[in-house]
Amino acid sequence: MSELTILVVEDHDILREGLQILLETEGYQVVTAIHGKHALERLRTCLPDLILSDISMPEMDGYEFYEAVRASPEWVAIPFIFLTARGDRDDLFASKRMGAEDYLVKPVDRQELITTIRSRVERTQQLMVAQLQQAYEASLIMLANAIELRDRYTRGHVERVMDLSVMIAKQIGLVGSQINVLRFGAILHDIGKIYIREGVLRKAGPLDDQEWEEMKRHPVIGASLLQKIPYLSSAIPIVLYHHERWDGNGYPEGLASDQIPLEARIVAVADAFDAMTSSRVYHIESSTEQAIIEIASGRGSRYDPAVVDAFLACVEKT
Repeated sequence: MSELTILVVEDHDILREGLQILLETEGYQVVTAIHGKHALERLRTCLPDLILSDISMPEMDGYEFYEAVRASPEWVAIPFIFLTARGDRDDLFASKRMGAEDYLVKPVDRQELITTIRSRVERTQQLMVAQLQQAYEASLIMLANAIELRDRYTRGHVERVMDLSVMIAKQIGLVGSQINVLRFGAILHDIGKIYIREGVLRKAGPLDDQEWEEMKRHPVIGASLLQKIPYLSSAIPIVLYHHERWDGNGYPEGLASDQIPLEARIVAVADAFDAMTSSRVYHIESSTEQAIIEIASGRGSRYDPAVVDAFLACVEKT
């Protein structure tokens, strides 16, 4: 049985009851109203997953009801389908101008009705997932930037590393979910620095052995912070291994070549390039040209040759 609730707004008793029976047979929960004002009362106590509304009704017609629904922040995202007997082109154009998702003409075919409802709900759910991901990503960027702001020299580092990582990944041929994983990993690559002492992060001179060992812990700390967040678990390898080197001389585990996840190899190049071209307390920023030469010189030693080639192709386009 479906857990989705549909609000049916129809002044014709027989038709309203028929729609209710049809939809309940398909497994939907149905709430009914006899006109727009009645439907607004229903909405105050029940938030449906979709609204199916007639246009021509007493008290408050479908258009007025639609406008009232869309004027409320609480209801603005509810999918809305007009159902009318008119079949008038003017009705169709008016509905589209108002932004209604779909328009069905009575008498509507059972299969057409169910297909339209399922399609509309599915599209809305996909949109909500996309919006949720965008909001989640924005929140993660805010969090990562809050950590980066402990060092005024790294402001904007997170967004730049993310953007460059995605450019390199697309040049290599990564698509879909691989890009999404990469974005989260790039955003969170330095999240472990939240537990590194301020004095170590901001030290102007070289780190001593003890301080360097503390700094080298941040990938492991970052990975451990994400272990209890299922949505971000796929980003853990990027966070953990973005300081590994192609020749095996990186940290924390000394992985080499293809042992290092591809996404981590990509972030390693993007992170290094941005660090080189940003002024830090411990070094003066390099020019873009100098940084490109430095990245190219690390091809096959510090960095994956294929990732460096993709990086160079990206910078040539900009």
